[in-house]
Amino acid sequence: MNTINHFNKNKSINAVLFIAGKIKTCDFHKTFKILYFSDREHLSKYGRSITGDTYIAMQDGPVPTNLYDIFKSVRGDGYFKDKGNFATFFEVTSWNIINPILEPNLKTLSKTDIEILTSNVEIYGKLSWQEIRDISHDYAWENTSKDRPMKIKDILLEAGNDSSYLDYINMRATISKSF
Repeated sequence: MNTINHFNKNKSINAVLFIAGKIKTCDFHKTFKILYFSDREHLSKYGRSITGDTYIAMQDGPVPTNLYDIFKSVRGDGYFKDKGNFATFFEVTSWNIINPILEPNLKTLSKTDIEILTSNVEIYGKLSWQEIRDISHDYAWENTSKDRPMKIKDILLEAGNDSSYLDYINMRATISKSF
């Protein structure tokens, strides 16, 4: 299993709304990094990520590829046009600032999703752009060619998991793909 590929659009949008509602000025960069740390921690503790997105090792750190496409479409410069699908949830101003329009639907997020998102907003929400960038340049990011998908194995190793847990996650992914 190389990457996460069970993107949950509804849960991801609500996680973004949750984060954006907690941070005074919420830009793409900070949102992406908080989601990365949250997905990494949730995957490590509970065997699944919150968003199910695939992270790309971009120059300034991990970026969730599906959410980045959604953000760009709302901004108006994405490959896919939004057509009002996501602009009902949030707007993008000043090129990369996320302004929530709706409150998050917390029923789409589990108790553990909310717990980990809250913790990571508290830990990383007040850090500067450079501080959060530096922290996100971890083993998983370093071990990935730039602009390529980061491997779950590397993300879990960064989180401190051992090879038996990696085998368990691989088995779960194989089983879930068969359904």
